[in-house]
This record gives sequence, structure tokens and C-alpha cells, in this order.
Amino acid sequence: MPRSSGACHVAEITRTHGRRQYRYYLLRRTYRDGDQVKHETLGNLSRLPSATIELIRRAVRGDALVAPDDAFDIMRSRPHGHVAAVVGTMRKLGVPALLAAPRTRERDLVEAMVAARVLAPCSTLATARALAAETSESSLGESVGVGDADEEALYGALDWLVARQARVEQALARRHLTDGGLVLYDVTSTSFAGRKCPLAKFGHPREGRRDRVQIVFGLLTNGDGCPVAVEVFEGNTGDPTPVAAQIKKLRERFAIPRVVLVGDRGMLTEARRREDLRPLAGLDWITALRAPALQALAAGGTLQLSLFDQQDWAEITHPDYPGERLIVCKNPLLAEERARKRRELLAATERDLTAIATATQRATRPLRGHARIALRVGKVLGRRKMGKHFTLEITDTSFRAVRDEAAIAQEAARDGVYVLRTSVAAERLPTAEVVRSYKRLATVERAFRSLKTVDLNVRPIYHRAPDRVRAHVFLCMLAYYVEWHLRRALAPILFDDDDPAAGEAERRSVVAPAQRSPRAKVKALLKRTDDGAPVHSFQSLLRHLGTIVKDRVRLKSHGAIAFDKITTPTTLQQRALDLLGVSLAL
Repeated sequence: MPRSSGACHVAEITRTHGRRQYRYYLLRRTYRDGDQVKHETLGNLSRLPSATIELIRRAVRGDALVAPDDAFDIMRSRPHGHVAAVVGTMRKLGVPALLAAPRTRERDLVEAMVAARVLAPCSTLATARALAAETSESSLGESVGVGDADEEALYGALDWLVARQARVEQALARRHLTDGGLVLYDVTSTSFAGRKCPLAKFGHPREGRRDRVQIVFGLLTNGDGCPVAVEVFEGNTGDPTPVAAQIKKLRERFAIPRVVLVGDRGMLTEARRREDLRPLAGLDWITALRAPALQALAAGGTLQLSLFDQQDWAEITHPDYPGERLIVCKNPLLAEERARKRRELLAATERDLTAIATATQRATRPLRGHARIALRVGKVLGRRKMGKHFTLEITDTSFRAVRDEAAIAQEAARDGVYVLRTSVAAERLPTAEVVRSYKRLATVERAFRSLKTVDLNVRPIYHRAPDRVRAHVFLCMLAYYVEWHLRRALAPILFDDDDPAAGEAERRSVVAPAQRSPRAKVKALLKRTDDGAPVHSFQSLLRHLGTIVKDRVRLKSHGAIAFDKITTPTTLQQRALDLLGVSLAL
């Protein structure tokens, strides 16, 4: 029988010699000789690189081999991993459903704007350009289905959002507030670009920008700092004024019969407690005494250093505060810091006052006139607020300033001492828990830092219509709500403390400064997680996830065929997605 020409293939052969195993790759031709199938070795490929061996295997198999550039075109590459993380988390939290159900065009636009605020906060115009298909900076517009949106559509979505703020806040309150639980509340201000908005007023600038108008907004959170509601006020609104609106919101809109409201000493003033808090059954509060009240207690002999002989807090009573509990706390580290700051401020003030005294005695053009000297002195004292520690003598031709050592010593004795005041009964909230609850206001301060500077950039505000300003601030609050949950889920690979209970256990006292857990300290020291991966900040991890891209690929041989290809995640990126419980497919 004649011999057939046969076909070539690459054979993989494994041989074992002793304890070692060898693998060979042979180029062979298989043919039929009569009734027998035989193999002819044409060459030994074992020394070639594995990629070359694979190419030979495909070639002899009959595959068409072309260079990648000749096979397909990459039409577009869009960062996608961070979009999948944020949008996937929003949907897992049910944020779109909180906005509206069923799905609407406005809901999709707001969902995209909230995600964009977490990913890369910018103006409404810049957000529209980042979402548009032609100028997109990520896969966000396509993933949410708003790639055709322009800035006018986004402005309309803001108008749609502000009308639903009350509904969304009620849903968040049902989810995160409990009957009898803690509610944290604080206010801040933020600068305003322009003066056309009726809400923008000159007021007390917490940012130090006295040359700009501002707005004031108050943030309401649960005891863990999770945001629930936000409200915008005119820029000249004082701290105590917004409290009444929040109480009404808690009792009427949120229908919470019992709550413990925690506010700082400037928020829950005596007048506010008398007018808004005491008449309401089921509404308790925790705050701190202001400096004048603290001085009155000290002058009456109620505050004595012997209170801290055994521990750094003590519960006392006073006839001026009937039916209330007063908890006196002393923080040595805070005392040291206040003493240092006072020394530096006194030295700087004394130096400036000495310069004024010298100016009154100089030979040429001496400073003269009681009014002129007093004006110069007032500017110095107003800058550092140290006038209470100096005795001044001003005449038309001279000036003299002497430290009031008695007043300085009296204030120094109170360094690190603060007094908490609460209406909550001791059997309901022990003394240590009162202190711990008040300290939780620090979580609201962290929220303000994130909203204003670190992540979400609520400022500057360019909107003019009051409702759009309110919508902008509410949009930023929703973005912080998403970020708050993102940080908690990603804490094991962030510098954030992912085991706060362990840190709390290491504190010697509830009054002492908060301690980071041992695991967080190790992360901060080594800059590595337990499995050796690099530790990230929240923003750097988002940027790292953004290196997962979605490529739009088109085959050159069939121009009508195009598909998306997503980058394979690294080990760290996959761990982040697993911690969030989301996938790259949206």
C-alpha cells in the first residue's frame, strides 16, 4: 500500500529519570505506511522559547498568524476599574433606588454625578464633558447610560434631586437611625464664588476667609458618623439657630420618638436647650460647657484639681444645673498643648506690644495720641486674643503692657479641663459612655474635612439659585455616604484603621486620646498589608483601580465586529473588588 504524505504537529513528551522530570517538544510528521501509523521527528524544539514553540504549534495546525497590529484596532481605552468599584458599591447600597423607583433618566444622571463627585470632583460643565462619549475620561457615562448628557441635562437633574431630598433623607434615617440611639450634629461654613445667591452672606468664617461671602450647612449623622441628612442655611446664621430645624426633622419627618442629640458647646447653648430641647419628651442631649460657665464653676470652688487624683474624670452636681449630669474631664495631653500654645501666643503678643511701646519713645516721629496708640494696641490684641492676660497703661505720650500673672495662672490651672453636660439618666448611659459619645463628634469633623478639602470638594460653589446650592450640597452628602461605606469596606488595604475595637481596648481611659489598633500601627510603619501588598490612601487606591481599563476593540478583517475587553485585575485590585463585593461588569 502506498505511503501517505502525513501532517505535522508539535508533540510534548515527558520523561522521568530518577527523581527528575524532563519535558521535550518535538516537531513531528505523522503519516500512514500501509496499515501502520508512524511518526517522523523533523526537529527538536525543546531549546526554543515557549512563545516560539506555541507559534510553531499554531502554524502547523493551520492557524493564520498575523501581527497584532494587523489583526485588530483598539478604538478607545477608558479607565474602568474605579468606576466599577464606585458604581457597583452605590448599587449594592441601593442608592439609585433611594432616589427614585422605577429607573428614570434623571435618576441615572444623579447616579452619574454622585459617582463623579467621588471619582474626580469638578464643576458641572467639566462633569458633563467627562461623561460625554466623545470626550469621556472614564467608562462612567457609558456604564450608567448617560454618555449623551450635556450640562443643561445635569442642571435639570439637580433641580429634580432637590425636590426629592426629604424623601431620600427619610429613607436614610429609617436605615441608619434607631429609637433611643445617638445622633451627631454639627455645622460648618464654606466659601462662595460670587455674591448673587441670596444664601451667600458674610458671617463667621470657619475657613478664615473673611473677604468672601459664605453659606452654612449642618450635617446630621448616626453615632458612627454615617451621614443621614444635610441642610443649607444663610452664611450669617449662628451655630445655635439650625438646631431647632434638626429637632423638627428628627421628630416630625423621621418620626423618631427617642433620641440623644450630641452637639458641641457652641451648638447647644443654654437658650437653645431651654427653648427647643427641654419641652420635648424623649429628646435628650449631650454637650459641653462654654468657657464662661466653666470659669463660674471654678470660681465657686466646684472644680478642684483633687477631683483627678484617682482618675481623669469625675461626675459632679451643681444647683445651677438641676436634673442634669456634669462630667468633669482632664486630658493631660490637651493641657500640655494648651500651655504650649499660650506660651507662644503670649511671647508673640508681648513682642508686638513692646514694639508699640518703643515707637512711643523713639527720638524721631514718635507715636503720639491716646487714640492712635490704642488703635495699634487693639490690632495686636485682636489678632491673638491675648488681651485678657495683660494690664495696659495708655497715655497720650506713652504705653506700657505688663503680663497679668494671676490671670495666666488661673487659666493655666484649667488647662486640659472640660465639662460635659447631659440630660441622659445614668442608668441609661454610664459616665464613660457619655464621654465616648461626645468624642464621636470627631467623626462629623472628619466628614467636613472630606466634604470640603480632602475628597469631595464641596467648595467653591458657583451656583446662584438657592435650590441648586442646596442640591449641590446634598449631592456632595450622597457622595460622602458612598465614600463612607467604601472606606469601611476597603479599610484592610487602606491606612484607615480596620480594627478600631482593638485600639479602643488599648486606651487607658475614655478621656485619653484615641489609639490606633496594633494592626493599623503595623500598616503605617511597614506600608504593607498582612499579605505584603502596598497600603494605599483612599484616593491612591481609586487611581490604582483606574488602571483597569475597558478597551474598545475592532477586528480589521471584519470591520463591523467590535467588542470590549477589560484589563485583567492585579492581585491587589481583585482583593479590593472582593472586599467591596462588586464585579467589573456593570
